[in-house]
Amino acid sequence: MKIADIAPFFATLAAANPQPASELEYTSVFELLAAVLLSAQATDVSVNKATRRLFPLANMPQQMLALGEAAVAEQIRTIGLYRNKAKHLLRTCRMLVDQHGGQVPRDRDALEALPGVGRKTANVVLNVAFGEATNPVDTHVFRVCNRTGLAPGKTPRAVEVQLDKRVPVEFRRDAHHWLILHGRYVCTARSPKCAQCTVRAWCDTGKKLETA
Repeated sequence: MKIADIAPFFATLAAANPQPASELEYTSVFELLAAVLLSAQATDVSVNKATRRLFPLANMPQQMLALGEAAVAEQIRTIGLYRNKAKHLLRTCRMLVDQHGGQVPRDRDALEALPGVGRKTANVVLNVAFGEATNPVDTHVFRVCNRTGLAPGKTPRAVEVQLDKRVPVEFRRDAHHWLILHGRYVCTARSPKCAQCTVRAWCDTGKKLETA
Protein backbone atom coordinates (compact mmCIF):
# COMPACT_ATOMS: atom_id res chain seq x y z
CA MET A 1 0.00 0.00 0.00
CA LYS A 2 1.37 3.41 -0.98
CA ILE A 3 1.78 6.02 1.71
CA ALA A 4 -0.75 8.20 -0.11
CA ASP A 5 -3.35 5.44 0.17
CA ILE A 6 -3.16 5.08 3.95
CA ALA A 7 -5.08 8.23 4.96
CA PRO A 8 -8.09 7.57 2.68
CA PHE A 9 -8.03 3.89 3.76
CA PHE A 10 -8.47 4.86 7.42
CA ALA A 11 -10.73 7.81 6.68
CA THR A 12 -13.16 5.43 4.98
CA LEU A 13 -13.12 3.00 7.91
CA ALA A 14 -13.54 5.92 10.32
CA ALA A 15 -16.49 7.36 8.43
CA ALA A 16 -18.32 4.04 8.71
CA ASN A 17 -17.49 3.64 12.42
CA PRO A 18 -16.48 6.95 14.04
CA GLN A 19 -16.22 5.56 17.57
CA PRO A 20 -14.94 1.99 17.35
CA ALA A 21 -14.65 0.00 20.55
CA SER A 22 -13.55 -3.37 21.80
CA GLU A 23 -16.21 -6.07 21.62
CA LEU A 24 -15.03 -7.44 24.96
CA GLU A 25 -17.36 -6.54 27.82
CA TYR A 26 -15.81 -4.79 30.83
CA THR A 27 -16.56 -2.04 33.33
CA SER A 28 -13.10 -1.38 34.81
CA VAL A 29 -9.44 -1.51 33.87
CA PHE A 30 -9.03 -4.75 35.79
CA GLU A 31 -11.99 -6.35 34.02
CA LEU A 32 -10.48 -5.31 30.69
CA LEU A 33 -7.12 -6.81 31.62
CA ALA A 34 -8.76 -10.05 32.74
CA ALA A 35 -10.92 -10.27 29.62
CA VAL A 36 -7.99 -9.68 27.26
CA LEU A 37 -5.89 -12.23 29.15
CA LEU A 38 -8.69 -14.77 28.75
CA SER A 39 -9.16 -13.95 25.06
CA ALA A 40 -5.93 -15.57 23.85
CA GLN A 41 -6.90 -18.19 21.24
CA ALA A 42 -10.57 -17.57 22.02
CA THR A 43 -13.32 -15.42 20.52
CA ASP A 44 -14.63 -12.29 22.18
CA VAL A 45 -18.09 -13.88 22.17
CA SER A 46 -16.88 -16.88 24.19
CA VAL A 47 -14.94 -14.67 26.60
CA ASN A 48 -17.96 -12.43 27.18
CA LYS A 49 -20.10 -15.46 28.00
CA ALA A 50 -17.55 -16.58 30.58
CA THR A 51 -16.95 -13.17 32.16
CA ARG A 52 -20.70 -12.64 32.54
CA ARG A 53 -20.49 -15.54 34.98
CA LEU A 54 -17.13 -14.66 36.51
CA PHE A 55 -17.25 -10.89 37.06
CA PRO A 56 -20.42 -10.83 39.19
CA LEU A 57 -18.57 -13.16 41.57
CA ALA A 58 -15.21 -11.40 41.44
CA ASN A 59 -14.24 -8.29 39.49
CA MET A 60 -11.27 -7.10 41.55
CA PRO A 61 -7.90 -8.79 42.14
CA GLN A 62 -8.58 -9.34 45.85
CA GLN A 63 -11.99 -10.88 45.11
CA MET A 64 -10.51 -13.13 42.43
CA LEU A 65 -7.89 -14.40 44.87
CA ALA A 66 -10.57 -15.04 47.48
CA LEU A 67 -12.63 -16.96 44.93
CA GLY A 68 -9.69 -19.27 44.23
CA GLU A 69 -8.23 -20.93 41.16
CA ALA A 70 -10.61 -23.89 41.07
CA ALA A 71 -13.71 -21.69 41.22
CA VAL A 72 -12.32 -19.30 38.59
CA ALA A 73 -11.55 -22.24 36.30
CA GLU A 74 -15.10 -23.52 36.75
CA GLN A 75 -16.57 -20.18 35.65
CA ILE A 76 -14.40 -19.96 32.53
CA ARG A 77 -14.32 -23.63 31.55
CA THR A 78 -16.09 -22.92 28.24
CA ILE A 79 -12.97 -21.05 27.05
CA GLY A 80 -10.06 -22.92 25.52
CA LEU A 81 -7.06 -23.49 27.78
CA TYR A 82 -9.21 -22.44 30.73
CA ARG A 83 -7.07 -24.17 33.39
CA ASN A 84 -3.89 -22.39 32.34
CA LYS A 85 -5.77 -19.11 31.97
CA ALA A 86 -7.22 -19.43 35.46
CA LYS A 87 -3.74 -20.05 36.82
CA HIS A 88 -2.30 -17.05 34.98
CA LEU A 89 -5.18 -14.83 36.06
CA LEU A 90 -4.75 -15.72 39.73
CA ARG A 91 -0.97 -15.21 39.57
CA THR A 92 -1.57 -11.85 37.89
CA CYS A 93 -4.01 -10.91 40.66
CA ARG A 94 -1.42 -11.83 43.28
CA MET A 95 1.17 -9.59 41.62
CA LEU A 96 -1.31 -6.74 41.28
CA VAL A 97 -2.10 -6.92 44.99
CA ASP A 98 1.47 -7.44 46.19
CA GLN A 99 3.27 -5.05 43.85
CA HIS A 100 0.72 -2.52 42.60
CA GLY A 101 -1.75 -1.99 45.43
CA GLY A 102 -4.43 -3.95 43.57
CA GLN A 103 -4.34 -1.53 40.62
CA VAL A 104 -3.50 -2.23 36.98
CA PRO A 105 -0.25 -0.38 36.22
CA ARG A 106 -0.01 2.13 33.39
CA ASP A 107 3.42 0.93 32.37
CA ARG A 108 4.34 -1.45 29.58
CA ASP A 109 7.14 -3.27 31.40
CA ALA A 110 5.00 -3.74 34.51
CA LEU A 111 2.09 -5.03 32.43
CA GLU A 112 4.24 -7.46 30.45
CA ALA A 113 5.69 -8.78 33.72
CA LEU A 114 2.24 -10.06 34.70
CA PRO A 115 1.68 -13.80 34.08
CA GLY A 116 -0.18 -14.46 30.85
CA VAL A 117 0.21 -10.87 29.68
CA GLY A 118 2.22 -10.44 26.50
CA ARG A 119 2.89 -7.42 24.33
CA LYS A 120 -0.50 -7.56 22.59
CA THR A 121 -2.43 -7.63 25.87
CA ALA A 122 -0.30 -4.80 27.28
CA ASN A 123 -0.94 -2.77 24.13
CA VAL A 124 -4.69 -3.31 24.40
CA VAL A 125 -4.77 -2.16 28.03
CA LEU A 126 -2.58 0.86 27.31
CA ASN A 127 -4.75 1.83 24.34
CA VAL A 128 -8.27 1.04 25.49
CA ALA A 129 -7.96 1.82 29.21
CA PHE A 130 -5.38 4.58 29.18
CA GLY A 131 -5.83 6.14 25.75
CA GLU A 132 -2.32 5.57 24.47
CA ALA A 133 -1.79 5.29 20.70
CA THR A 134 -0.51 1.73 20.70
CA ASN A 135 -1.05 -0.85 17.97
CA PRO A 136 -2.00 -4.26 19.37
CA VAL A 137 -1.54 -6.92 16.69
CA ASP A 138 -3.81 -9.95 16.91
CA THR A 139 -4.50 -12.47 14.14
CA HIS A 140 -7.03 -10.17 12.46
CA VAL A 141 -4.73 -7.15 12.45
CA PHE A 142 -1.83 -9.29 11.26
CA ARG A 143 -3.87 -10.66 8.36
CA VAL A 144 -5.34 -7.33 7.29
CA CYS A 145 -2.00 -5.52 7.45
CA ASN A 146 -0.30 -8.13 5.28
CA ARG A 147 -3.17 -8.68 2.85
CA THR A 148 -3.75 -4.99 2.22
CA GLY A 149 -0.08 -4.06 2.24
CA LEU A 150 -0.75 -1.49 4.96
CA ALA A 151 1.97 -2.78 7.29
CA PRO A 152 3.47 -6.03 6.02
CA GLY A 153 5.61 -8.11 8.34
CA LYS A 154 6.49 -11.71 9.09
CA THR A 155 5.80 -11.39 12.82
CA PRO A 156 3.27 -9.46 14.92
CA ARG A 157 6.10 -7.30 16.27
CA ALA A 158 7.25 -6.45 12.73
CA VAL A 159 3.70 -5.48 11.79
CA GLU A 160 3.40 -3.34 14.92
CA VAL A 161 6.61 -1.50 14.04
CA GLN A 162 5.28 -0.76 10.56
CA LEU A 163 1.96 0.46 11.94
CA ASP A 164 3.76 2.78 14.33
CA LYS A 165 5.58 4.28 11.35
CA ARG A 166 2.79 4.37 8.77
CA VAL A 167 -0.51 5.16 10.49
CA PRO A 168 -1.27 8.92 10.33
CA VAL A 169 -1.36 10.52 13.75
CA GLU A 170 -5.07 11.38 13.56
CA PHE A 171 -5.96 7.68 13.21
CA ARG A 172 -3.50 6.11 15.65
CA ARG A 173 -5.78 6.04 18.70
CA ASP A 174 -8.42 3.87 17.01
CA ALA A 175 -6.47 2.19 14.19
CA HIS A 176 -6.32 -1.26 15.72
CA HIS A 177 -10.08 -1.28 16.42
CA TRP A 178 -10.86 -0.56 12.78
CA LEU A 179 -8.39 -3.21 11.62
CA ILE A 180 -9.70 -5.86 14.02
CA LEU A 181 -13.32 -5.26 13.04
CA HIS A 182 -12.46 -5.19 9.34
CA GLY A 183 -10.62 -8.48 9.68
CA ARG A 184 -13.35 -10.05 11.75
CA TYR A 185 -16.26 -9.18 9.49
CA VAL A 186 -14.96 -8.31 6.00
CA CYS A 187 -11.33 -9.28 5.41
CA THR A 188 -11.85 -12.73 6.88
CA ALA A 189 -9.26 -15.51 6.80
CA ARG A 190 -11.43 -17.66 4.56
CA SER A 191 -13.52 -16.23 1.74
CA PRO A 192 -12.82 -12.53 2.34
CA LYS A 193 -15.71 -10.32 1.26
CA CYS A 194 -13.73 -8.28 -1.27
CA ALA A 195 -16.81 -7.40 -3.32
CA GLN A 196 -18.32 -5.68 -0.26
CA CYS A 197 -15.10 -4.08 0.95
CA THR A 198 -15.26 -0.29 1.25
CA VAL A 199 -11.46 0.06 1.27
CA ARG A 200 -10.78 -2.20 -1.67
CA ALA A 201 -9.55 0.72 -3.81
CA TRP A 202 -6.50 1.17 -1.56
CA CYS A 203 -5.81 -2.49 -0.78
CA ASP A 204 -2.94 -4.20 -2.60
CA THR A 205 -4.98 -7.38 -2.97
CA GLY A 206 -8.05 -5.42 -4.03
CA LYS A 207 -6.07 -3.61 -6.73
CA LYS A 208 -4.86 -6.94 -8.11
CA LEU A 209 -8.44 -8.19 -8.28
CA GLU A 210 -9.46 -5.06 -10.17
CA THR A 211 -6.84 -5.65 -12.84
CA ALA A 212 -7.25 -9.44 -13.05
